[in-house]
Amino acid sequence: MTEFTPWLSLFGGSLIGLAAVLLMAFHGRIAGMTGILSGLVPPFSNDWGWRAAFLAGAIGAPALIVAMTGYTIPFESPTSAPWLVVGGLIVGGGVYFGSGCTSGHGVCGMARVSPRSIAATLTFMASTAITVFVVRHLIGGL
Repeated sequence: MTEFTPWLSLFGGSLIGLAAVLLMAFHGRIAGMTGILSGLVPPFSNDWGWRAAFLAGAIGAPALIVAMTGYTIPFESPTSAPWLVVGGLIVGGGVYFGSGCTSGHGVCGMARVSPRSIAATLTFMASTAITVFVVRHLIGGL
């Protein structure tokens, strides 16, 4: 079970929102991690600099917080590594065929009241609920 952390969650969510607003304000781009990452793999995008900086910040900021405070969020997964890899590949396929991810559609698109993003986010959430139900109750958990 995870610990309830409303203040840390509020702070983290606020930083995500601020990053999305700043990226839109200064670069006119949506803060969708899939789109950002896609410009960092060959063939590289012409605007790879801001993409690399955004990704470095997304990875570096938590590492910096851990280094400065020693605070870590305990994490354990009852799922084995091979199943995590399979799940990651399935999500990657869904992101590709869904033309975006929850960061782009769920955070940025919903904030812009984009009908396409609202539909995509509802589809993501419904798919997640169905998948969890099937794995936990019909298959018996993996």
